[in-house]
Amino acid sequence: MSETFADLIACEDALMFVNAAITSTGQREFHHAPGDQRLSLEFLHAYTLENYREVYAAALALDVNDHNAAIIIRNLLVRASDVGVERRRAEGRLIARRLELMPRQRVYRLFRELRRLKVNNRRTRAIIRGWLEARADPAFDAVKYRNGVKTAVRHVHAQPGGELRVFLFDPLRAKSYATPILEQWRRAHYEKAALYELPYTVAEGFAAKHRVPREVFLERIAPRMTKLERLRLQENAREAGASAVAADLTAMPLTRLASYVLALPLDDRAARRAELTGALRTAARRVAGPARGSWGRVAAVLDDSHSSTGSGQKRRRPLAVALAAHYLLEALAKEYTPLWTSGRTDELLAYPFGPTPLGERIIDALETRPDRLIIVSDGFDNAPPGLAADVLRIWRTRLDPGHRLAPGQRVLIAHLNPVYDADDFDVRRLSPAVPTAGIRDAEDLPTLVELARFAERQVGLAGLRAHLDDRTARFLGERA
Repeated sequence: MSETFADLIACEDALMFVNAAITSTGQREFHHAPGDQRLSLEFLHAYTLENYREVYAAALALDVNDHNAAIIIRNLLVRASDVGVERRRAEGRLIARRLELMPRQRVYRLFRELRRLKVNNRRTRAIIRGWLEARADPAFDAVKYRNGVKTAVRHVHAQPGGELRVFLFDPLRAKSYATPILEQWRRAHYEKAALYELPYTVAEGFAAKHRVPREVFLERIAPRMTKLERLRLQENAREAGASAVAADLTAMPLTRLASYVLALPLDDRAARRAELTGALRTAARRVAGPARGSWGRVAAVLDDSHSSTGSGQKRRRPLAVALAAHYLLEALAKEYTPLWTSGRTDELLAYPFGPTPLGERIIDALETRPDRLIIVSDGFDNAPPGLAADVLRIWRTRLDPGHRLAPGQRVLIAHLNPVYDADDFDVRRLSPAVPTAGIRDAEDLPTLVELARFAERQVGLAGLRAHLDDRTARFLGERA
């Protein structure tokens, strides 16, 4: 009996950490200050690393955000001597694979942190060297992330080849460079025309130095921008009169696109309804892939209450996740019923407002007799308080006890929460009767609905470990 209880605790601890690592970035949330977030997150990392190191490392193969992935990698390398050689090798493969997927600026930030902590064991040096050697265009990295590259090569005592060594440590000493991007960087100190061959973030500094008018700079640098840079700057460019900066909205990631839409004034959204709706649906269909239309009848309760405002650091993030989830569920479902907490029916004009009557909306959703009910909310049910928990408890204990209804009558319910609750070291749950999982990007929704089932205590620790092993093997490319 004690072993079963211990397994239950271990399973809950593992899920608590995964939820936190998916949702929290240590930044301010609507209900919690950044200091609360960081302190709570630091404790969870230390606790999980100490007690469940294999689960802690395996989290790199899950949908944890890049902030927490960097912390996991740092902690595993700092505490490398705590485990044997085989365990270190397994962790090394996970670390190397995750570094390949992380944004380069975040990887260089991690390397600076390792240097600050004086973590320079043989495995750390091998991982950093391997990542640097795998860069497809090291000269581009040297220009765009020069300080980061310089810190990394110093830390591992690497010897950059060719012109890179001179460029990194004494860049203006050379009278010319044979490598085009290095030469463009040198010339950009003296010639305005040269800066337009550089990455946008580098060219922006030179444009300010040469006092290039903003609209002229944006027009000419547009071909060098990334998709996300175009999306971020599109509205600023329009105000500056730079029409060339136009993002292909249909190619944007779904949740990023939802954030962009919510940042637009309501009048602009209404005027561009066809364009924005079409882009959101295209992005959602791309995420759904072959699963389109396979989820049967789906009802969604989506939180657009005042708390979905987020914070100054994560502006409208909870609402963006709900909006993106709406379009993704629409693509996954054969029949789809969205229910916003505000009662609105025009999702494109959504904005944070009012209380959170989750209980009423869940009742409305269940009345549609769905196959699946997905709730996307921070879990602060307050109109009236606690009604959602009562509805879900009664549904599970009296109307569908033990999931014993016939398949055509059974409802699979999952609560996805985009906000980390620092006080509880987890995402806030609506009820023990339904599973809850943290979510940061709506693109991860199908995977997280699957992960949430472990919170129902019907699969157990052995099932969770099998799931983590399978995800790790797929992550490392060891299983088709």
